[in-house]
Amino acid sequence: MRNLILLSAFVFGFTATSIAQVETTNEKITLSSEAQAKMTLEKNEHDFGTIEEGTQATVTFTFKNTGNAPLVLNSVKASCGCTTPKWTKEPVAPGKEGVITATFNSSGRPGNFTKTITVTHSGEGGTEFLTIRGNVNKAAPVVAPTVVAPEQ
Repeated sequence: MRNLILLSAFVFGFTATSIAQVETTNEKITLSSEAQAKMTLEKNEHDFGTIEEGTQATVTFTFKNTGNAPLVLNSVKASCGCTTPKWTKEPVAPGKEGVITATFNSSGRPGNFTKTITVTHSGEGGTEFLTIRGNVNKAAPVVAPTVVAPEQ
């Protein structure tokens, strides 16, 4: 009889745990069906190829809000001061597009480069990473002309 009571308690406890898990799962499904923005990028990488030192190389990343709520870009930050981002500041309505423009200043930065732009937003996932890369040819040194005085 004692074993029967222990077995019944075990089965009841297992069943209660299973029901609790199902209820939790159902809540998650309900939450995910609420209105939410979604950022869909046309591309998240750009290769400038080879550029000359001193060039201001600019690329525009286009994105679309494929969700069902307005998308807000909270911040757009570059991995270093040599890259300047600009972006759509107003909320992007569902089905509409926005842009993020990144300008890389190659002055004093010869060689290969890879820079990251971190985008935090109100949409699904909340963060996107954009990458720009390329190679900067070192500028030829400027040599001042030599002035030769005529002989007297």
